[in-house]
Amino acid sequence: MATLPNPLPDLASSGLVLPPGSLVDATLDGPWHEPLLWYADGPATPRDWPDLREAGRRLGLLPLLVTGGRRDQWPEDWDLCPDDTSYPGDHDAEEVLAGYWTDYADDEPGDGTAGGSDEDTPRPGSSWPGLAPVPDREAPEDPDTAAAGLAGVIAADADAWLGGARIALVPARRSADIPAAIGWSGPMNHENDVARLCAVLRSWEDRFDARVVVLGFDTMTVSVGRPPATIEEARALAAEHYAFCPDNIDQAPPHDLDAYAEKAVLNQEAWSFWWESATRS
Repeated sequence: MATLPNPLPDLASSGLVLPPGSLVDATLDGPWHEPLLWYADGPATPRDWPDLREAGRRLGLLPLLVTGGRRDQWPEDWDLCPDDTSYPGDHDAEEVLAGYWTDYADDEPGDGTAGGSDEDTPRPGSSWPGLAPVPDREAPEDPDTAAAGLAGVIAADADAWLGGARIALVPARRSADIPAAIGWSGPMNHENDVARLCAVLRSWEDRFDARVVVLGFDTMTVSVGRPPATIEEARALAAEHYAFCPDNIDQAPPHDLDAYAEKAVLNQEAWSFWWESATRS
């Protein structure tokens, strides 16, 4: 992936005040030629995100929470694949989603997989419905403030949240590019080049004020500064979520896009995604 100079090799002399932590260069194919991220040795605190956001952005570093999850796997064990990652700006979000919809959302309505009852909800097996509209509402706060708020809630009980949460720094200029910047392979069984998913995250940044807040081995949580405020908007976006991460619906009862739109999208200020990764564990 095309990147700006990586400030992590000079982190010790950068002037940043950091807790004890580690630089990660471990990848699926062996050590990378430079660090991919830094993360702390201990649990995140509520002040970590706002402090490092302010101090790190001048260096080209963005904050991230990382979690070991139920498997207690931290970034050095994430099977990072930076060599297989392209540049998010080379991909079009709608083309990416339409392709996923065609490839993965091929179950017929009513088969109990991703169906539902409302005739206005896009159905797997139907043609790609197009991108969801920008919500007809003003964002109540700056998207980075919303991201810091979610990070603070998680950090307030970091030890109990998804197996622990620690603050990290990633060399990236925008939040949507963080997974590509580290060669994250969490969705490998859905997409081998995470930059294609990052193109969608860029679009969600623009339309919904989304920010990547947490990554685990195969999980992602984003803050949402301007979520859909009507059920019609939520149903349109649910189709994008299904294309982006089919396991969110296929692997989670009631396997229904209507229910997912109402419970996981409508007015939700955080979206969580999980990709089945049993073949990589």
